[in-house]
Amino acid sequence: MSSFDEDLRSDMQKTSRNIKMLSQEELADELVRLGMKKYRAAQVHDWIYRKGAGTFEEMTNISKPERQVLSEHFSIPVPALVRKEQSADGTGKYLFQLHDGHTIESVMIPDEDRKTLCISSQVGCAQACRFCLTGSGGFQRNLEAFEIADQVAAVERMLAAESGACVRHGGAGSDPVRHLTNIVFMGMGEPLANLDNVLKALPVITGGKGLGFSPRRITVSTDGLVPGIDRLGKSGVKVNLAVSLNATTDEVRDRIMPVNRRYPVKELLAACRRFPLEPRRRITFEYVLLKGVNAPLGMQSEAEVSAEDALRLARLLRGIRCKVNLIPFNPFPGTEFRRPGEDSVRRFQAILLDHHYTAPVRESRGRDISAACGQLREQMAAG
Repeated sequence: MSSFDEDLRSDMQKTSRNIKMLSQEELADELVRLGMKKYRAAQVHDWIYRKGAGTFEEMTNISKPERQVLSEHFSIPVPALVRKEQSADGTGKYLFQLHDGHTIESVMIPDEDRKTLCISSQVGCAQACRFCLTGSGGFQRNLEAFEIADQVAAVERMLAAESGACVRHGGAGSDPVRHLTNIVFMGMGEPLANLDNVLKALPVITGGKGLGFSPRRITVSTDGLVPGIDRLGKSGVKVNLAVSLNATTDEVRDRIMPVNRRYPVKELLAACRRFPLEPRRRITFEYVLLKGVNAPLGMQSEAEVSAEDALRLARLLRGIRCKVNLIPFNPFPGTEFRRPGEDSVRRFQAILLDHHYTAPVRESRGRDISAACGQLREQMAAG
């Protein structure tokens, strides 16, 4: 393509409408207005999300005159990859730049036969959890639904390119080869504070003409926004719920997670008990272990602190179908918190196991790169 053609295409994209901002139903209405058949919307979505098309010319089952109409009225922008870091353990961290210059992070975590992508829902975060690097940088804006879904599509395309597979043709059929297996809304931002766009992005991620993920493979995480938990439960979207708990008393949780002053532990756990669960599904409670913090002070040793807190946690969660992910804190520059000792972590885990909870210890991945959530973004901003 000549530089003139590139400039012309760039100018057209500036004045044309981002097609990803429309749901499939909204796009169908727009196409009818432009004189096209309503079913074309499903085909366009299939090409963009399932087959990875970056231009309308690639949509060969749509007539050439209709492709020209689409090109004149719409654009198909993609997030720009600013930086990627690859860990020795296979973890990939991606920094994307959005149309307004803001940046967000996505993290791909491989684990045996799974590849989980952790995606962002906001630029920055307003929750101000004291152990979180993203929260320390403040909040800029919510992500649009297409910016949420674009993270999945972009990483899927990159993994396909790295594997040598064609994202548009899987095996003998026309379906794409699937590289990612699980999606977790646990990157930058609080998903339930941007629930409108999360709920709009989910059909794109799960839809048959979208990215095609099973809702059972998608987890939405929250710091504890009780109204959002209730609304998500009533939405009819059958995704998994993860709750960042991190303390068993209001005194401690108030200190490390300001959201607890609005929705204290008792109220949060009541919302979890109300949350509808399908058979064999469980709520995941995330519990970041902070040395000497996750229990009242005054114990004689760190291990005793952990034991007291673990016993309290086991009592609090009684009657909730759940599992507990134990996450030893991953320090970042400037933090006041420290990682607990291995003996303390294992004693905490043993107590939960004794009380018949599933309680894996989730070690930090990508510790040889910008491992903490938001760290890659912070490094770029400082650089």
